Amino acid sequence: MKGLHNYNWGPKLKSNHQLLLETVEKRISKHSTVEAGKDDILIRVLYCGLDHTDLHQMKGELASSTTNYPLVPGHEVVGEVLELGSQVKKFSIGDVVGVGGIIGSCGGCNLCTSNMEQYCNQKIFPYNDIYKDGTPTLFYHVKIPEKLAPEQAAPLLCAGVTAYSPLKQFMNPGQIIKGGILGLGGVGHLGVIIAKAMGHHVTVISSSEKKKKEAMEHLHADAFLVSTDEAEMKRESNSLDYILDTVPAVHPLSSYLSLLKPEGKLIIVGAAPKPLQFLPTEIILGKKAISGSFIGSVTEMQELLNFWEEKGLTTMIEVVKMDYVNKAFERMERNDVRYRFVLDVAGSNLE
Repeated sequence: MKGLHNYNWGPKLKSNHQLLLETVEKRISKHSTVEAGKDDILIRVLYCGLDHTDLHQMKGELASSTTNYPLVPGHEVVGEVLELGSQVKKFSIGDVVGVGGIIGSCGGCNLCTSNMEQYCNQKIFPYNDIYKDGTPTLFYHVKIPEKLAPEQAAPLLCAGVTAYSPLKQFMNPGQIIKGGILGLGGVGHLGVIIAKAMGHHVTVISSSEKKKKEAMEHLHADAFLVSTDEAEMKRESNSLDYILDTVPAVHPLSSYLSLLKPEGKLIIVGAAPKPLQFLPTEIILGKKAISGSFIGSVTEMQELLNFWEEKGLTTMIEVVKMDYVNKAFERMERNDVRYRFVLDVAGSNLE
């Protein structure tokens, strides 16, 4: 592996969020066993999805972690296997694989042995993190199915599994499940597709009617609810079994809790940078629950990729080259994308 070059794009300072190209000679740390690592996989990056978490991390907005600069974001990575360690049996040279929101964990706790490694206290993120021995973070991989285009797979590795993991609990073929998807962005549009594929009756909830046509005609939602219309919200009270809250910004929860049936669940997956508020009686009187969900396990990522291939589903993406990445982040911050940017890394001029 000696002599490889990495072409890194990332912000060098918190005061400048622009991603800048930096070419560095790949080196093997004196603490690292990458060159001889029996469990390692070397991949050539083909595509990488852009996520709101990347933007929050670049700007140092996440309360859960401190951003260390320089930073190379990206955690929806699809690549081709170039080299394998001697103990790697699951993959072959030439396989197309995916890398998601975590790339390591302790492997021995109850969470790790229960396919919930994303909640392990020793989980390792694909950037802005290090291994315990100080070496750079490496990757957990999943196999991209042959019939699934790699650029289509990229958003599933974080945004998709973020919706899929909590929605799995509502997979009940013998029961009509009425679900709400709050927010129609990168995670939200995938939530609609997944919930519909699971057979749910899906209501998209948005603050205006701007996305109604997209929700109903493009994503085939069953209903569209404008959250600022008090009469409409009151009419739909106590109607939903769950709401998947994908909004990554501060918003009140009270009006959405009123939409839930008794024992309904509001599941928060959008990482708002400030606290969200509600009154205790809004959940007490209906035995309602507010919970969170964080990405998904490696097993769930593979399940979702296989589910996507089996159902013949399609992500709604805009593929761009690396020289457009800063413009893409600007547009994503304005919610000016339908619905996910994917970087064509292999097809970009990185010299």
